[in-house]
Amino acid sequence: MLEIAFDDGSRFTYPAELLRVESPSADVQGHGPSQKVTPAGKRSVAITAVEPVGNYAIRITFDDGHSTGIYSWTDLHDRFGTGQEQLWNDYLRRIAEQGLER
Repeated sequence: MLEIAFDDGSRFTYPAELLRVESPSADVQGHGPSQKVTPAGKRSVAITAVEPVGNYAIRITFDDGHSTGIYSWTDLHDRFGTGQEQLWNDYLRRIAEQGLER
């Protein structure tokens, strides 16, 4: 889990699994919507490092070796924060449709 408090007073707790499977990296997102992949077997993934990237983002390293995603503060607030429930439900749907395990 990762918890972030924002200047607007909002505070979000992010499951490592969701951050990993929705990583903004090209490895996960591809170079277009049709290239997006759903990583399987990430239920127990853990965050091992968080590093600032300028003033606009962070890089998260996971214990499975993934470290290429740059998470902007805007995405962390909007997509992963206020949109977390929808993002999580979409992930669970894709896992089920593809016959994958978390």
